[in-house]
Amino acid sequence: MQRLKNLDPMEKSRGMYIIFCAFEYLSAILLSGTFFATLTDSIGISDSKTAIISSITSLACLFQLLSVFIRRGSAKKMSMVMHFIHLVMMMSLYVLPFIPMKSDIRIAVFMIVLIVARFLPNIVSPKRTMWMMSLLDPGRRGRFAATNEIFSLIVGMIFTYVMGAIVDKYRDANDLTTCFLILAGTLAVLLVLNMVSMNGMIEPKTAQVPNRDLKAGMKAVFSNKRVLQVALLFVLWNVAQYVAIPFYATFQIKELGYSLKLVSVLTIVASIARILVSRFWGAYADKHSFAKMISKCFLIIAISFGFVCMAGPGLGKWMFAIYTILHQVGIAGIGSSMTNLIYDYAPVESRADAVAFTTSMSGITGFLTTLAVSPIIDIMQANGNQVFGMTVYAQQIMSAFAMVLTIIILIYIKKVLLSGKKEEKNEICESN
Repeated sequence: MQRLKNLDPMEKSRGMYIIFCAFEYLSAILLSGTFFATLTDSIGISDSKTAIISSITSLACLFQLLSVFIRRGSAKKMSMVMHFIHLVMMMSLYVLPFIPMKSDIRIAVFMIVLIVARFLPNIVSPKRTMWMMSLLDPGRRGRFAATNEIFSLIVGMIFTYVMGAIVDKYRDANDLTTCFLILAGTLAVLLVLNMVSMNGMIEPKTAQVPNRDLKAGMKAVFSNKRVLQVALLFVLWNVAQYVAIPFYATFQIKELGYSLKLVSVLTIVASIARILVSRFWGAYADKHSFAKMISKCFLIIAISFGFVCMAGPGLGKWMFAIYTILHQVGIAGIGSSMTNLIYDYAPVESRADAVAFTTSMSGITGFLTTLAVSPIIDIMQANGNQVFGMTVYAQQIMSAFAMVLTIIILIYIKKVLLSGKKEEKNEICESN
């Protein structure tokens, strides 16, 4: 404890940053994937609508554009308030299934609470990113991101397995009331831990929201060719993701017959694979560039989608398991690359605006992609997943589209981000 008190404020803040990200990750686990699919299924929401609801997170990124109007104030205070409201509202969703009300009204209330809960934190998300990134050593961002991710994944593996076993136990006993109350209570504890860890981080002057003219800020973003190229890259990536991935949670539970405990075990195995490569990706990015690093990550992602294409009846469980592991290996490098690419190419004063613009554009694209694909999923499932007399799951076909789009992304990175002057980066001039 004495050693912790004697730590340099910046060093202590970086430690709290890692701890906060771990608690935030645990909260996200309970608010996504098969845990979330179990909740939506309990209130009568179909597979396609669950996928659309899951992709609301992507649509919510559109609200990051509102952050460009916030030109003053403490990023830390704004972030803590919005994060608190977000978690309280998400926690309430697990209480909703056993509040007496008509089914249609319950679904409507569920949607309203979810949308507001997802949208609010995005208003200050770019400012929060600017605050937390200001705590880092500019020359070690890749390695710090890897360390941060490894810690979250290790904690997440244990957490996912335990919570998956709890949900399976009560779901098998047909006692979803106790199950959801435990999940809500766990989120309440995580809420407190999130707030404590956020409060433990200092806010350097470089993280303060700059008092800059809005017009000048957006002009700086739109005149930066490299930032626009990064924005297009992640628009394409969100199309590739949201054409398939939002449908995977129900795919595992229903078509493939996974239990939540099995999902948890598979997640642990995939997380171990991700941990083993995270430090490598981080060091590679610091040495070469984030653009070179993600080109290799997207190749692995494309291969992973190919395995889902083969996840039909019979070998489906094994093919999807291979996808999960390979996908996590690729995501280990892609996860933080958007922000880091923007930090490579955008000057300090316009980084928050650049993050807001890039995230918003890719976010709305992801949501619209899932919205467009959902009717196709419904039609195929209503037809018994039959294509030319063969049983082919709708998720297999969507994964083929995702694989093709990821290959297009690879070509784009090579022809655009890695062509010409490969290291056209703004010098990072802030000092900690």
